[in-house]
Amino acid sequence: MMLLRYLTQIGKYFLMWKEIFNKPTKWSVMKGLILKEIDDLIIGSLGIVAFISFFVGGVVAIQTALNLTNPLIPKYLIGYATRQSIILEFAPTFISIIMAGKVGSFITSSIGTMRVTEQIDALEVMGVNSLNYLVFPKLIALLLYPFVIGISMFLGICGGFIASVYGGFGNSSDFIDGLQIDFIPFHITYAFIKTLIFALLLATIPSFHGYFMKGGALEVGKASTVSFVWTSVMIILMNYILTQLLLTS
Repeated sequence: MMLLRYLTQIGKYFLMWKEIFNKPTKWSVMKGLILKEIDDLIIGSLGIVAFISFFVGGVVAIQTALNLTNPLIPKYLIGYATRQSIILEFAPTFISIIMAGKVGSFITSSIGTMRVTEQIDALEVMGVNSLNYLVFPKLIALLLYPFVIGISMFLGICGGFIASVYGGFGNSSDFIDGLQIDFIPFHITYAFIKTLIFALLLATIPSFHGYFMKGGALEVGKASTVSFVWTSVMIILMNYILTQLLLTS
């Protein structure tokens, strides 16, 4: 029975994708909705992303430096390890999980509240495709998500640089040498491909849980929790699949 329930939910999720692009809302209305979602989901997230990225970059550099106890190991490995950790995993994956908590909960609760207060029913009565009206602007806004991750990468490396140099673990030239050594440009491409896939998950899974929820105000909170769990699970699963496809081939 549980397997059947999960398969039903997966089916509803993919049918929702189809419905998002049916009967599009007029562009004059949609433009304002998209700009509002960009402000709420992208610009509103820059502060927390910048704060976390800077300090985690510093922590990665310090942890690496503290583990390089052998004097024969070159100091440039601090910069190298910071770059690899932040570009490959921390910025695209762990920031996305944090965003699943911030952005995902916001999306689920806002759409869930509209469902509880029958605003979605009112849209349907007026002949508006509510999925297109509510989810499509979020989907378009989160296509700018790689921009947020680009800032996260930059600030993470800056945090590592400051922690390494001003913490007395190495000099600036060693850290910069570490950033440049054995650099593979495809790693940036790989990070942004992952980020784009994660953006689609961040827009649609919380929307799905908010749109199809049943009950009252208490269930809105439960739906937000469930959407965070499933968004995080799917991000980690897709991270594994994409890493296997893009880095091991």
